[in-house]
Amino acid sequence: MPVLCSWCILPKTGATSPSSLLVKSSQNPDCLNSLFPPASQSVAAIVFGDQSPQSRLYPLTKRRSEAAVPIAGNYRLVDAVLSNCINSNITKIYALTQFNSTSLNSHIARAYSGARLSKDGFVEVIAAYQSPDDNGWFQGTADAIRRCLWVLEEYPVDEFLILPGHHLYRMDYQKLIDAHRRSKAHITVSLFSTAKNEDLGFGIFKLNAQNAVLGFRENEEDSNHHFQANKHDGDEFPSMGIYVINRDVMRMLLTEAFPNVNDLKSHVIPGAISLGMKINGYLFDGYWEDMRSIEAYYRANMETIRRANAMYNFYDRDSPLYTLPRHLPPTLVRDAVITDSIIGDGCILSVSKHIKSLCLILLYCFSLIDVCVHFPLCRTQKCRIKGTVVGIRTRIGDNAVVEDSVIMGSDTYDHNGTSDGEATGIPIGIGDGSHIRKAIIDKHARIGKNVMIINKDNVQEGNREANGYIISGGIIVVIRSAMIPDGTIL
Repeated sequence: MPVLCSWCILPKTGATSPSSLLVKSSQNPDCLNSLFPPASQSVAAIVFGDQSPQSRLYPLTKRRSEAAVPIAGNYRLVDAVLSNCINSNITKIYALTQFNSTSLNSHIARAYSGARLSKDGFVEVIAAYQSPDDNGWFQGTADAIRRCLWVLEEYPVDEFLILPGHHLYRMDYQKLIDAHRRSKAHITVSLFSTAKNEDLGFGIFKLNAQNAVLGFRENEEDSNHHFQANKHDGDEFPSMGIYVINRDVMRMLLTEAFPNVNDLKSHVIPGAISLGMKINGYLFDGYWEDMRSIEAYYRANMETIRRANAMYNFYDRDSPLYTLPRHLPPTLVRDAVITDSIIGDGCILSVSKHIKSLCLILLYCFSLIDVCVHFPLCRTQKCRIKGTVVGIRTRIGDNAVVEDSVIMGSDTYDHNGTSDGEATGIPIGIGDGSHIRKAIIDKHARIGKNVMIINKDNVQEGNREANGYIISGGIIVVIRSAMIPDGTIL
């Protein structure tokens, strides 16, 4: 398929600064050829599945990296970032992983290995490794890229796009790359324009009126580090941890200027500023959630069920969100009241074999409909689900109530979802008569019958990991594979 020129950059008469460039549509007859090669041929994305072993989403990251945490029922966080790349025509994608990476590596390999990205497109996982020259693990983002340059430079790309893999947002990276090329910068940093002066974990940059970087500080308390606040006037914006770096600049910074540093944010970017390199900011004003806490993750999931003015649209036809096709059966709903919720694939809602079997026996024995109607065990016991994200393969029993919660589901069926759980006495899922409110239930959790997970004492913070749960910001988080016995009240 031929690549169409999207934009042509024509300088105004007498203009000398990057801000005076005039952008014209490529459909104009004056625009015959693009000044820049297409991103699919000239840009490689480097996605970090994890950037630190100290995760802010623990215990959701006890057995997985942040990028592999489920979101919105069917997806993983990394799907948003990889989908941004694919929708931006960036089809050379490397995923660098290390901490708790088994789940993430498996998901990326299974979901994207057969994707038709382009003739030369791919999504390749590069897991942390040891070699005769490097017998340690990755020590940081800069160290990881430096040690993988022999792979990353296989293709003659012009720029590298550096991306954290655990953020939820929708961005057209083509616009970021075009801005980088028009300004002729060595490095372009994506900045969050709607949160001025607030440190979101990637440092704060000061820009002048032309969006050139004047300085950088790593946190709000660090007012002088690499930051000449008293010498220059400008606006401050938090970094999103997204960088476009010219290929030759990347190699020079990592192998010559700073061959022993480990982190891009703390060492390489401030070092490039001190060397006088041209670094520009790109202001992003859309929705962006960096999942900096359990509360932020919970809030992002709750946003997905909003019927109007949703912050992130999972149903965008022009920028679809890709993930692993699981080929699961449709969700089975026998008798449930569901409002303002998302239900993932392959769920089993309100199905109790014991009650239904007993009803059939009574119908056979009495053959009287009115007798059965007045027999309490024959009444259908509805489960009620409100304001909740229900993940794949979730089983919710009769008369259960789930409100304002995130249920991640399961990777397997527990004997087709109808077993009594021979080993534990409690099957995977949520038992009959249980009530869950404002909670996150991780995968493979076994919630018994008549359990109350409602934070009855309104505790804001609590570590009960030995008992299978923690409380963060008033949200109860049931740990992966935890078992909550029948009748428990939390």
